[in-house]
Amino acid sequence: MLHLASQSPRRRELLARLGLEFGVLDVDVPEQRQPGEPAEDYVRRVAREKSGAGLLQVMAVANAVVLGADTEVVLDDEVFGKPRDDADAARMLRTLSGRTHRVVSSVSLVSASRESQAVSISEVTFAVLSIDDIARYVATGEPQGKAGAYAIQGAAQAFIAHLSGSYSGVMGLPLFETAQLLNGFGITTPRPETPSPHPSPASGPGGVGAVRESRPRTASPYTASPSDGEGAFHD
Repeated sequence: MLHLASQSPRRRELLARLGLEFGVLDVDVPEQRQPGEPAEDYVRRVAREKSGAGLLQVMAVANAVVLGADTEVVLDDEVFGKPRDDADAARMLRTLSGRTHRVVSSVSLVSASRESQAVSISEVTFAVLSIDDIARYVATGEPQGKAGAYAIQGAAQAFIAHLSGSYSGVMGLPLFETAQLLNGFGITTPRPETPSPHPSPASGPGGVGAVRESRPRTASPYTASPSDGEGAFHD
């Protein structure tokens, strides 16, 4: 059985999107970077320690598999974890304002006989934020409990000028990498269908079975831009 070693509601929501049943474990792992420890190594280590701590709780469960994850915001080799208070959140946002930072999201999957890990690294560019922008956002309470003091799926979406990488990774659980790890453990996740390379002539450009309409069609106001990224809060 699959277990998520996290109480994060964002990670529970993201993992549920893969259509899997899983249990939730409450683990207590210190998130303390060691002196001289590279940021990516730190994120990897914490994710691995979370999954390991979870596995200890379910060793008696047959075929137990535990997933642990950690996500951190990194700029100039400084790791921006969860803010201590509103003042710390405002400091982080002032530092991120107008700059491009990295979001490192690591996933660790372990069982009694094996383990595997993957890392997703995304780049996020913030617009220049005014003092009032930061004060209003901090006053919402949203920055608390979020690495880097912001939630990409929340009001902070308005701050993000550009995202290169994994939206779900910035939110706290990179789903592509997670699905790959799970499939490697024999836990099957839904896979997108591949379009037929030989569409029926009757189907036209829409592919096999496409419905063609004779009435004029207008562009939907909800059509996503080709430049849109993948998908929001992180821990």
